[in-house]
Amino acid sequence: MDYTFLLLLAIILVSTKAFGVVSEKVHLPQVVGALLAGIVMGPTGLGVLESTDFLVKTAEIGVIMLMFTAGIDTEIEELKKTGVKAFVIACFGVIVPLLLCGGLYFVFFLKEFTMYNLLRAAFVGSVFSATSVGITVETMNEMGKMKTSTGTTLLSAALIDDIIGIIVLSVLTGLSGGISADGAGEIELGQVGIVLIKIAAFFVFVLAVAFFAKKFFEKISEKHWHSRRIAVWALAFALVMSYCAEEFFGVADITGAYFAGLILCNVSKSRQFVAKKFTVTSYMVFTPVFFASVGMKTDLTTMNSQILIFALCLIIAAIISKIIGCGGSAKLVGIAKHPALVIGIGMVARSEVALMVAQKGIAAGMIDSAILPAIVLSVVASALATPIMLKSVVNKGPELE
Repeated sequence: MDYTFLLLLAIILVSTKAFGVVSEKVHLPQVVGALLAGIVMGPTGLGVLESTDFLVKTAEIGVIMLMFTAGIDTEIEELKKTGVKAFVIACFGVIVPLLLCGGLYFVFFLKEFTMYNLLRAAFVGSVFSATSVGITVETMNEMGKMKTSTGTTLLSAALIDDIIGIIVLSVLTGLSGGISADGAGEIELGQVGIVLIKIAAFFVFVLAVAFFAKKFFEKISEKHWHSRRIAVWALAFALVMSYCAEEFFGVADITGAYFAGLILCNVSKSRQFVAKKFTVTSYMVFTPVFFASVGMKTDLTTMNSQILIFALCLIIAAIISKIIGCGGSAKLVGIAKHPALVIGIGMVARSEVALMVAQKGIAAGMIDSAILPAIVLSVVASALATPIMLKSVVNKGPELE
């Protein structure tokens, strides 16, 4: 047996943590540091790290655990408080980036109007649909504005935004199997019909599982809510849901993991304990490998002038699309101008989910790996810009209610 994988894993853990600490010191998300570690230590930089089957599979588990954690951390009560307003803001927060960022990719690289090219453009657009609520929450908490009506609406919209984004990814992943890239890239209507039926069946499956799984976990929570066995059951549940989503319904495995977490977020007695165990396990091993693997695949040496210009345009589109989509729709549903702008800017940040969707798009052959550097730069830029813009707008405007 070749034991090199042990050394690679050790290098990833140490480098991502070191770069993450440095990032935190200069008030950047630790995700940025982990990505930089992959770039610096990978083929683009020092060449110390290389992709292996072990790292690929470990990174996939990392993605699943991240999405499960995102699901179980969803605050259902927060969603109920703001209701329709947050839902409208979230819908526009998905649609506008989908059209603007996807359209930009179409204009730069695809140009020919076929269903296959439209699907590829939609995949790129979907990368920028999700919001990184963590960055915004941390910034709003620092300013003491998270408990305001604006903060609550912003948080709810971000949570719904992620749910809609995952559903969009599910549809796109399923449809990618129903379109042929050869010739004119024509859509095979019969096959796509089967795909849509499978996607609908998946959500019926989720509802059925939710009914029984919630009862099961509530029952074992009565006696073992603080026992490690419930965390093991939860992990097994997340893995089974991921497997079923991919294997039986043609839906991305991270969708199954997310909905597994969403189901368990209603089991109040053991929810926090399970989330804590997952966070520790995930961030000790699996998540650093995922972010490092994205960095390793980000080959900056392949960036030509076209991709660099595309990256700059993509950064602008990623920022503007959320401000227009979320801020504009917030104004439409009766929120005042200043709070609406705060909501729009607060939804700009992207992070883990965007990178996960990009990885899924590359794996499905829908996103060209050559533009991954542009996507990574856009994700990092949006994560950096959000706290700066948010603090500026909140401090200069009237007091938030």
